[in-house]
Amino acid sequence: MYKRNNLRRPLCSLLVTLLVSACSHLPDSSETLVQADADRQSLSHWSELDSASDASYLNELISAPELDALIQEALAANPDLQQTLLSLKILQAQYRQTRALQLPSVDAAVSADREESSDTAYTGALAISWELDLWAKLADESGAAARDVAEQLALYQSARDTLVAEVMQGWLKLINLRHTAAIESERVAVLEKNEQFIIQRYRAGLSTLEDLDTARSSTESARASLVAAQESLRQQQRAMNVLLGRPQGNTVVASDYPEVLLPLADLPEQTLQRRPDLKAAWLAIEAAELRTRVAYKDMLPSLSLEVALTETATSFSDALLKDPLWSLLGQLSAPLFQGGELKAAADAAELTTAQRYQAYRETLLTAVQEVEDAIGQETSLAQQEAHTRLALDSAQRTFNQYQDKYRQGLVSILDLLNVQQQLFDLEEQLDNLTYQRLNNRIALGLALGLGIEEKDPQ
Repeated sequence: MYKRNNLRRPLCSLLVTLLVSACSHLPDSSETLVQADADRQSLSHWSELDSASDASYLNELISAPELDALIQEALAANPDLQQTLLSLKILQAQYRQTRALQLPSVDAAVSADREESSDTAYTGALAISWELDLWAKLADESGAAARDVAEQLALYQSARDTLVAEVMQGWLKLINLRHTAAIESERVAVLEKNEQFIIQRYRAGLSTLEDLDTARSSTESARASLVAAQESLRQQQRAMNVLLGRPQGNTVVASDYPEVLLPLADLPEQTLQRRPDLKAAWLAIEAAELRTRVAYKDMLPSLSLEVALTETATSFSDALLKDPLWSLLGQLSAPLFQGGELKAAADAAELTTAQRYQAYRETLLTAVQEVEDAIGQETSLAQQEAHTRLALDSAQRTFNQYQDKYRQGLVSILDLLNVQQQLFDLEEQLDNLTYQRLNNRIALGLALGLGIEEKDPQ
């Protein structure tokens, strides 16, 4: 008895030492999150915008029933979005699996044995095992899995928002490319008309062969640009089909640009709280911190209980139901020496948490850049559009003057074609600037974290 007591004392002392040592190394789970929150709150304001509207949702920026139908089609059929949704469902199933580890497990078995000179003997066995969550390690594992699910849900919301923005921008791009093709077609028609006019003057001896060659060269160049514009339009239609999740088809678009509201840039803290990608990055930090605590708690002792019931009877119905024998087993175990494996795992978990924090910082900085860039672009594109509109008006007046001068023989055909090309170029440039400004407003809404308003189908 004396030797047995002498053996128990050092073992108990060792377990207590392990417990105190492991508990003393548990990390402070709030430090990284506090720093991340401080980073987010360090922004005071955005650049100012005039005439902004208080739109609450991304798809409120454009009011067009045909576009709403395309958005709903994309949300239902886009394959990339469906993959993200399936990833969410997989994590939800894994979370249910993790939660099950906190519950007791029950196993039952029945066997039958018969010898030549005796009746059949039925043996029933029932075992209930349960690991007590002494240090809330299982709760931390479950909490980390729950945050994985929440992170994936935020990523799914981000994917939905991005898809809607891409559909809206793609729809505007179709309008832009149709305008470009129309401008190039008009350019070809005007150059062909000029070419016929020069042929008549050439036959009348009023123009030279060089004038005719110059006109034909400009016409063929314009035809090449028209072919390129038409192919760009077809490629954009195919890109829209991918977003909509359909192999082919034509998208109905308006003949002219719709009104696109300018979203209001709220205070940075309100804006950033809406962004699902930042929510996902924050949840990733929380999950990593919980897994760090789990890694340290792996060094602590664990206690498991097992209750077993067994009975042998001559009938199947009496097995385990008449007078079973039961036993209770409690097991306390603690890691003693594993070559530093557990400490290395804890160090790796801490580094993973630090890595998640840096990923959050990167997402935050990118979010700030996207908002500021979009605000700056709104101002810049509006100014460019105004200047280009004035240049177009001036070019139109110059072209009218050069037409009269050419008929009078005061300028060459090359001068007239140059002015005419400048007129079409400015018209196309103005349309592109209009598209870019409207497209940028959608990008601004996405950067500000505007979500999707679920609309009932018409």
